[in-house]
Amino acid sequence: MDSRLRIGNAIGKSEEEIAPDLMEQVKMHAPDEGPPALSSDGKGAYREAMLKTWGKVPDYGGRGAPPKLPKPGKDWQCLQVIKKREGRKLKSVRIKVLYGDPEDVKEKLGCHTAYIERTNLTSRTMNGRLVRKTLSFSKELRLLKASSTLEDAIYNFTRPVKTLRVELPNPGNLARWQQRSPAMAAGLTDHIWTVRELLTVMLVPLCTNT
Repeated sequence: MDSRLRIGNAIGKSEEEIAPDLMEQVKMHAPDEGPPALSSDGKGAYREAMLKTWGKVPDYGGRGAPPKLPKPGKDWQCLQVIKKREGRKLKSVRIKVLYGDPEDVKEKLGCHTAYIERTNLTSRTMNGRLVRKTLSFSKELRLLKASSTLEDAIYNFTRPVKTLRVELPNPGNLARWQQRSPAMAAGLTDHIWTVRELLTVMLVPLCTNT
């Protein structure tokens, strides 16, 4: 939420298919940390995906049958925003806290899915293959994956996001604000890249001897 950085990209026919893949990608970026605070819609697939990815089977206490199912961590935070519609009209919204202290979770996540809805809208604006009911849809899965990966890279490195800008300390400077991309906000780079730079710079992985 602080950087708007996209760190995962999963493609599938249903949320149940996508959620585990996406959670595995998130874990890959921070293997020693637990799941991030997460809000989702009412389908609920991310609850099981979080358990599958980060859940741990409790130690056996010596009484009764040993536990077999993974349990959530005490510091997990997750809520569902369950919307009830009739036709195109929104009738009600119910907030269900799945993990964590209800008040803390609601305060942190805001009882909405605005962040993911905003990035979904941006995706459909940038990538015609994701627009609903259009002739620009992908006819091959590999092309959809390629275009989505390129879109994420362009979004992360080349596009300034207005809510990420910071005010410059010198009031006499002609530029009042420093524009920042999600990658800048996440500390991955110090400038907004051009598309040419994105397509021509080779990033060499950092290797360490063991």
